[in-house]
Formats: sequence, C-alpha cells, structure tokens
Amino acid sequence: MTDEATDRLRKPPAERFAGPVHRFSFQEVLEELRAEDHPARGGHRQMTLLQRGRVTQVLFAFEAGGRLKKHSAPGLVTIQVLDGRLEVEAGGQDHDLPAGYALVMDRDVPHDVRAPERSAMLLTVHLEKDGEGGRGEAANGSA
Repeated sequence: MTDEATDRLRKPPAERFAGPVHRFSFQEVLEELRAEDHPARGGHRQMTLLQRGRVTQVLFAFEAGGRLKKHSAPGLVTIQVLDGRLEVEAGGQDHDLPAGYALVMDRDVPHDVRAPERSAMLLTVHLEKDGEGGRGEAANGSA
C-alpha cells in the first residue's frame, strides 16, 4: 500500500482550490511542471488550476512528441495554445494551432492532441447537464 501524502506530487486539491480568489502565473507553473523529476506520461505533464462545479482548467506542458490520445468530454472544451504549436484532430478535421490560437469544441467531439515541439496549453472543460449545451455565436477573429 502506498502513502498518498508521499506519492502526491503537489498540494491536495482541497488546499489548492481553497479561498475565493486565485492568481496564477502560467509561466511559473509551466517552469515548475517542466522541472519535476518524475518522467512525463505520454510526453506531457499537467496541473489542474481550477475545479469548481462543472468548470475545470488544466495547464499542460508538452515535450516535443507529447500526445493526448483520442478522447471526448461531456461538455464544452476549449484548448488555448500558450506556447509552441499543437496539432489537434477534432471531429474528423486537422487543426494546426500555433501559440495564441484557441480551438473550441462542442460536447462529445472526439479529439486528439499532438505536440510536434515543446508546447503548452490551457484546457478548459465546462461539463453540461443532459439537454444543456445549445450553440452560441462564436467570434471568428472579429469582435
């Protein structure tokens, strides 16, 4: 049997998510993730920054060649590329996403993420109740 306290890489979520206000430096968190002494799984490391109700935000640090295999989520998914470049296959289409780009997917859209170079992304998932999730207008580069 393992001791959860000694196996844990970071503070428990109850401590990380306590309090009404949270401030993060993506750059500092990425540096911490990339400096961890354990091997990356699937060529990436990740840290959940926010988990409140149905909303979760996770920061990913990818090594060159890192990948998240095809999966889907029962909610709206947003991938924001913070640095590097990601290749995302979503809904049968390939998307080349350099830093500064985002991809938004409806619930249950199968997608996989590949990092051809060292990269970082912020993943936001907004889980939906059954019957929820109408489509809204998406900005297409203009306000």
